[in-house]
Amino acid sequence: MAIVQMIRFLKWTYISILYEESTYGIKAFEELEVLLAKNNICIAVKERLVKDSGVAGEAAYNGIVHKLNSKPKAKGVIIFGSDQEVSGVMRAVRRNNLTANFNWIGSDGWAGRLLVSEGNEPEVEGTLAFLPQAHPVRGFDNYFLSLTPLNNKRNPWFIEFWENHFQCRYPSSPPTPYNQNWQRTCTGREKLSPEGTEFERQLQYVSDAVMAFANAFKDMHQTVCKGQRGLCKEMVPIDGSELLKYLRRVEFTGLSGDRFQFDDYGDGPARYDLIHFKQVSTGRYRWLRVGEYHSGQLKLDENEELLFRGDQVMPPESICSRPCNGSQAKKYVEGEGCCWTCVECVLYQIRNPDDETQCSACPQGTLPNAERSQCLSIPEVYLRPDTGWAIGAMSFSTIGILLTFAVLGVFLQHNDTPVVRASGRELSYVLLSGILLCYMVSFLFVLRPTDIVCGVQQTAIGLCFSVVYAALFTKTNRIARIFRGGKKSAGRPGLISPKSQLVICGFLVTVQGLILLAWLWISPSVAKHVHPTREDNLLVCSSFTDASYMMAFAYPILLILLCTVYAVVTRKIPAAFNESKYIGFTMYTTCVIWLAFVPIYFSTASHLPLRITSMSVTISLSATVTLACLFSPKLYIIIFHPERNVRQALTVPTSKASIRHSKNNPPSNNGHTQNNGTSEAEPAKGLIALSAVQNQLLPMTSPSGDQQIQSQLLETEVGQDNESDLIVNVMTSGGTTSASRIQLNE
Repeated sequence: MAIVQMIRFLKWTYISILYEESTYGIKAFEELEVLLAKNNICIAVKERLVKDSGVAGEAAYNGIVHKLNSKPKAKGVIIFGSDQEVSGVMRAVRRNNLTANFNWIGSDGWAGRLLVSEGNEPEVEGTLAFLPQAHPVRGFDNYFLSLTPLNNKRNPWFIEFWENHFQCRYPSSPPTPYNQNWQRTCTGREKLSPEGTEFERQLQYVSDAVMAFANAFKDMHQTVCKGQRGLCKEMVPIDGSELLKYLRRVEFTGLSGDRFQFDDYGDGPARYDLIHFKQVSTGRYRWLRVGEYHSGQLKLDENEELLFRGDQVMPPESICSRPCNGSQAKKYVEGEGCCWTCVECVLYQIRNPDDETQCSACPQGTLPNAERSQCLSIPEVYLRPDTGWAIGAMSFSTIGILLTFAVLGVFLQHNDTPVVRASGRELSYVLLSGILLCYMVSFLFVLRPTDIVCGVQQTAIGLCFSVVYAALFTKTNRIARIFRGGKKSAGRPGLISPKSQLVICGFLVTVQGLILLAWLWISPSVAKHVHPTREDNLLVCSSFTDASYMMAFAYPILLILLCTVYAVVTRKIPAAFNESKYIGFTMYTTCVIWLAFVPIYFSTASHLPLRITSMSVTISLSATVTLACLFSPKLYIIIFHPERNVRQALTVPTSKASIRHSKNNPPSNNGHTQNNGTSEAEPAKGLIALSAVQNQLLPMTSPSGDQQIQSQLLETEVGQDNESDLIVNVMTSGGTTSASRIQLNE
């Protein structure tokens, strides 16, 4: 694990491994391979080193070095081996002129060994290696320095050490690599000194190993033999598996003063010094301690600087491919887990956060951020009150609302005057209510769309129009029925009273209400996000995204068409009764407005704010046309000509009228006709003056000779009192005028 932490510190992700063909090398490689995979570090080349350097020749080492160089991006190389094999590798690197191509991480098998570094300093420069951390064993130095061949005959290799150390040949000693070059004879009286003797740092581990077994035997003896001196029969022979149980549990303080115990994997304490081979001055190289690995953590000495080949402070790179940026996906090289090419994701895509090899399109309503690392929501857009479209629509509606209240105020102030009563007060107020609703609908369009707001919009649009055109339809239908009935009989048409008109109007509005409720139940309008373009995120009511809003207009359009038909039918009534003419003009203009609106509505599918605004303006414009055409003539008389707001002022020009003069009331010599002895009225050529107060057609039939006088009359509501007489001035076919006061049939 110490080596893995070192690799991560150097930020290497692509390395090679050499390991000797021994239990030590193979086991170390297998464990390291697992740890590297867990840390996403890839192995470029893995090669075995023959254990005995005498067997592996230069050709074998040259081949290993060439394999390492076949992956030039893997500059970091880990070596598990002894100093002899590693020395052979370094000589091969020098022979092939590849000194600058590799940086080494060494194991404790060759770390700090002069056999590796002597003569290979440029090749070994920059190496980082781990050496088991050890402390001197108390008393061992003095003990060893006191040994001589005379008092240490039990160690058969001690004489070889003595000969090599003092460069002499012991008498009767057979030739060996350690004495064949020396001619001087060893006396055995030479003295070992601390200055000339270098001790192995790993002596602590030898001591700890011996003490581990000693403590295991002791614990086993106490348990099995119950304190009996010597070996009891239960320990003869000793069961190895049983001894292993005690060995795993030993815990003691060694001769070096360090605490010792095995971990869960059967390994001793992992304590290592990190040593570094660097050039301390020109031509002088040394192994220096630069850190330690203890308790699972790698710690570097801040006072020691790492220097790599060429006095480089920064470690060399050992990576196959650089990381891709957030807008790129990885395309792996086949068979290489750490090698890839970076492929740019297309517009509106980011690299998939769960699969770095794939580009993922941002969902609708989102866009990649500047780094193309994640998708961010597009701010939702809807018709806000502070936008130009909304301000224009609301301003128009506000003016309309003020005008509507102004008209309503004038009508209420002059509620009992003939002009107001003649217009049909009840339906006029219903009509003003519908117009007011039309203007107020515009304010619904600038609210943030929610399911509730969309539902209210869905019903309010159709309902306000139904109120307006139901009232207009009731008016035009009443006029048409009165004239049609008056031509056929003298009887009064039914359902023309104010109460009847309100009932009819209410029924027509109720039909629309039922249609809207059914539509709201079957297909409710809900708030939803739509994306006309990839960079748009509009929050609108679902009905605005298709033609379903036209469902709300189906019934009002039917009423508009019927009103238009009736307006055409009643277009030739006398001029003084020309409200039907104004209604007709209103209907014609309304039809033009809505015919213009339909193509605008369907052509603005990609610009929903404009579509909503156009609908709002169209509704307000229709209300304005109705308000202006139907109420401005009445307001003109009420405000500017109050003298005409009297009963006798309501006159109409006559056309051909048919009045049969009664034999009992022949025309007088002066051309006047008398009826029931009532007083005469002033003649008025070509005019019919009406003071009828009943909500009915005023048919005139008066028997006379064979003379036929054609006249069309329209009842005008100028009062609701008990008067019920009509003053008629007609122009006869002979060119003379006559005036009569005729008692109306109730």
